Amino acid sequence: MAIGGFARYAIYWAPEPGPLADWAAGWLGWDPVGGTEPSHPDLPGLPRPVTEITATPRKYGFHGTVKPPFRLADGLDAAELDQTARALCADLAPVALPGLALHRIGGFVALTPEGDQTALAGLAARVVGALDRFRLPPDAAEIARRRPERLSERQREHLARWGYPYVMDEFRFHLTLSGDLPAAEAEALVSALAPAVAPLLPRPFSVDSLCLFGQADDGRFRLIERYALTG
Repeated sequence: MAIGGFARYAIYWAPEPGPLADWAAGWLGWDPVGGTEPSHPDLPGLPRPVTEITATPRKYGFHGTVKPPFRLADGLDAAELDQTARALCADLAPVALPGLALHRIGGFVALTPEGDQTALAGLAARVVGALDRFRLPPDAAEIARRRPERLSERQREHLARWGYPYVMDEFRFHLTLSGDLPAAEAEALVSALAPAVAPLLPRPFSVDSLCLFGQADDGRFRLIERYALTG
């Protein structure tokens, strides 16, 4: 896929092709690799229609954020971003964790890693810092959309420095499966998803590659490049 021409870029973890990737693309209704809209699975016990549950995360595709979406800084181009990200990932060591588990995080349902996540947080921090020169700082409207009045002091500091509140010591890796739901509906969703998801969860969970994603004119994110972590 051509690297240039996207409104925003991001560095995500995304699963290699396989059962988990296929199921998640169908669940969200968006395959960021093929640029297609797979049919949603028919699951019993959902608290509301799957199209409503997945409306918010759909455009991003199934992923774990490492460097959040950003617009390219003036004077820099996507080819240079690609080259820098590729070289960075060649210097980063893979991270292995015991597995993934299905959880409710407030009103959201997501897969989260099990075990000590220190190494994963360190990897994410390095990516955020190393690629920051490519990020165009957010304007006042973008800052306002983050609702800084609702953030902690530390999160506001990250928003000002890195353009996003949930990085560095506030980083929490997760793979989002829903939009924000009332707590009871989120709990019901966990129960409904568990039988379908459990057989697909990797053990161990290995972060051995990262992906460059781009947001196209339709607002959807697409996987552009996958970089192996070989450091």
